[in-house]
Amino acid sequence: MLELSILGFLAEHPLHGYQLKERIKALSGHVRPVSDGALYPAITRLVVAGKLDQRTEEGASAAPRRVLSLTDAGRADLLERLRHPKQAEITDQVRFNTVLAFLRHLPDRREQAAVLRRRLEFLETPASFFYDDGEPVRAEQAGDLFRQGMLRVARATGQAERAWLREAIAHLDEAG
Repeated sequence: MLELSILGFLAEHPLHGYQLKERIKALSGHVRPVSDGALYPAITRLVVAGKLDQRTEEGASAAPRRVLSLTDAGRADLLERLRHPKQAEITDQVRFNTVLAFLRHLPDRREQAAVLRRRLEFLETPASFFYDDGEPVRAEQAGDLFRQGMLRVARATGQAERAWLREAIAHLDEAG
């Protein structure tokens, strides 16, 4: 997820490390904060792999900064990650939002729609936070007010997301 965010934001324009960190933090928010101890090693891995270029630029009132930009290899890697997201990037809401944030970079609408179809298929599989004898517990069956609340909010969110996914897929299919 971190490398996808790095590649995705740099596909839009070059950034220095602090700007990149702030954009990633805004995308994943308090749910998955990014630390310097994770970000800068990931940047280094991508530079060593030839997916990012870096150049030094004078700081406004501070030390010089590294400005990062995407290479052709980095763009190819980004597109591959968007074409074939890992299953966890489909099933985990925060990770899927990261894919969604950069899916516009994938030029083929059919490939965009295929990613959305994978998410829709996942969301249409019955699931719950709680199970009784292997069966998902619905909000109406929850034993307490708080679990009922969790399940009702999840159901409403899921309904809204499934509706949007169907609309987006139809739009991509019409335009493609």
